[in-house]
Amino acid sequence: MKLEEKIMSEMKSAMKAKDKIALEALRAIKSAILMAKTDGSGDELDESTEIALLQKQIKMRKDAAEQFESQNRKEMAENELKQAEVIERFLPEQMSDEEIKSVVIAIIQEVGAESMKDMGKVMNLANEKMAGKADGKTIANMVKNLLNP
Repeated sequence: MKLEEKIMSEMKSAMKAKDKIALEALRAIKSAILMAKTDGSGDELDESTEIALLQKQIKMRKDAAEQFESQNRKEMAENELKQAEVIERFLPEQMSDEEIKSVVIAIIQEVGAESMKDMGKVMNLANEKMAGKADGKTIANMVKNLLNP
């Protein structure tokens, strides 16, 4: 089942359950997909584009939640985080820290990275190999820790 079909199915379920938070998140994803399609990507989006789109939506929700937290608006922050959780259900299963670490170590050895100067090379390959399976911040922190003993 394609992402768009999954979203429509989930939207129907959310409407029946009167789950406003899930419905709002699902409508945002649907809107983002339609925007991506009209931006010249053609009729269909490939999986990597869909994953990037979902990750962007999650990042937007988490950033908004941080802003609300800093303004002591806890209820709105919780809503944003709940929406992020709804969107995360459509991403591929996330890698554990141990799995990320093993992939990053392999990349460091492959590239021959020795210091923080090589972080860019490592990050490019890491983001390519773990697209959609790991958060960029988590990967970056892992690379920093491994290159800065």
